[in-house]
Amino acid sequence: MSHEAHHEMPFWQKYIFSQDHKVIGIQYGLTSLLFLFFGFFLILLMRWQLAYPGEALPLIGKWLGEANMPDGKMLPEFYNQLGAMHGTIMVFLGVVPLAVGAFGNYLVPLQIGAPDMAFPKLNMASYWAYFCGGVVMLASFFVPGGAASSGWTSYPPLANIATTGQTFWLLGMVLLITSSLLGSVNTITTIFQLRAEGLTFFRLPFFVWAQLVTAFLLLLAFPPLEAAGVMQLMDRLFQTSFFMPSGLMVGGEPLAISGGGSALLWQHLFWFLAHPEVYVLILPAMGIITEIIANNTRKPINGYNIMVYSIIFLGFMSFVVWAHHMFLTGMGTAISAFFQATTMIISIPSVIVLSFLFLTLWGGSIRYNTPMLFALAFLPMFGIGGLTGLPLGLAASDIPLHDTYYVIGHFHYIVAPGTIFALFAGIYYWFPKATGRKMSEFLGQLHFWPSLIFMNIIFMPMFIQGLAGVSRRLYDGGATYDFAHGVLHLNKLSTHGAWGLVIAQIPFIINFFWSMYKGKKVTSKNPWEATTLEWDAPNIPPHGNFEQPLKVYRGPYEYSVPGAKKDYSPQSSEHI
Repeated sequence: MSHEAHHEMPFWQKYIFSQDHKVIGIQYGLTSLLFLFFGFFLILLMRWQLAYPGEALPLIGKWLGEANMPDGKMLPEFYNQLGAMHGTIMVFLGVVPLAVGAFGNYLVPLQIGAPDMAFPKLNMASYWAYFCGGVVMLASFFVPGGAASSGWTSYPPLANIATTGQTFWLLGMVLLITSSLLGSVNTITTIFQLRAEGLTFFRLPFFVWAQLVTAFLLLLAFPPLEAAGVMQLMDRLFQTSFFMPSGLMVGGEPLAISGGGSALLWQHLFWFLAHPEVYVLILPAMGIITEIIANNTRKPINGYNIMVYSIIFLGFMSFVVWAHHMFLTGMGTAISAFFQATTMIISIPSVIVLSFLFLTLWGGSIRYNTPMLFALAFLPMFGIGGLTGLPLGLAASDIPLHDTYYVIGHFHYIVAPGTIFALFAGIYYWFPKATGRKMSEFLGQLHFWPSLIFMNIIFMPMFIQGLAGVSRRLYDGGATYDFAHGVLHLNKLSTHGAWGLVIAQIPFIINFFWSMYKGKKVTSKNPWEATTLEWDAPNIPPHGNFEQPLKVYRGPYEYSVPGAKKDYSPQSSEHI
């Protein structure tokens, strides 16, 4: 290691415009957690409106402005803004940057024995493009007409004629996509070029495989949406008509546009990204869960090779299922049959991964610590999300269920008690490596159990409402429809669950910040007695990560090997 790698850098270069993958990972992590909590706050406002439509929001209602909430009562236009920005913030500013930007950045170089990412300056640029995209998105709340209000999908022609906030949404999205493209190129190059000696592809931890497939998804799926975002900006700012059909009327008056565009084209370009995006959320979560289950069952992962082939196949198939979001657009029966078939096929790799994780639990000497509890909860919660998605992949059942609360329930089971539980598990598991201290087990369980209960209270009723035919995106929750009255009381149940979930996050916030300074110090750099390479680095790894170059002798999950002196055999240890 050269002397230049160790010289003392000024604060701004070390912690703000850092090129160290670990600092950038922490920057991504803290920023995305803030965005997650802000996005959660938006849904709390929406849930009040759904539970008590037309009633004034106590305490803070009048703070949100007369233009949005006259006398503290929410206007439909403000509800639409909250809905569009909640979805956008949670997916593009919260979960994906936490799963890929934070965990991927921090752990991939450590798990492959590399000193850093392949392109440190590109890495820094990736974070700052993400940060600026987030700032632009949030700034839209303060422009005339408020934030974007055309849903997180930004469908034209509505989005093309929306208020100025939609322009900010598109500019923010272009920055976020640029960030993801920079990060994905960096991740792919790092994994291919900087692996430690002896670390063949089938000795990579499953987490690294998950990040690699995710990076390819981002690299291949995001450019169409970036192009579409620029085209929609052109429609809004320069009066082009990429997505604007002829003959549109607004307020009874014909719209003065050149016309000839296709609103359906946007849907194709958007969903070509947005379906792989679902796996961008899921794959890093599966990687985290696999590491934690292997470690806490003290046995090798069953079917590691098959799991790897499954997620590679899943990544490929994710590009040929996008139009199952579009069965209502009037596609022909032949093309509809194709997308139904591919949708059923793409469920198979996820089932394989989930099945092997369940099989790994069989006969394991399970340690029930906080990360393991979150990992175990992920399995059935993600299973519910997957199973409820199958009817949405068939046109006959999707057409009546489309745009009902059933879809909201399905997607949120995948992402909230699914992916977000996996991210919590990862924070608890790798916290000692990043800080040298363990988080409190008592506060961790105080966080886990209420979160599990309240997550189900929020989302399970949505399946019942959806099957009853209640549409989503109704600012009164369906109160104007007679047929919905039998299930409207469930809005209050879900809302109370959301408030409970807020309270359940307080132990996590206390635990997270308290443990940084006062948590129990770990006496070993491998407190979980794990096998993968990141545990060879000192706690709070220095610049360059490892004291000396590593050599790998075995696979990633050699636990309880017959004849071994200990129940774990690190990848870097020559002797078992």
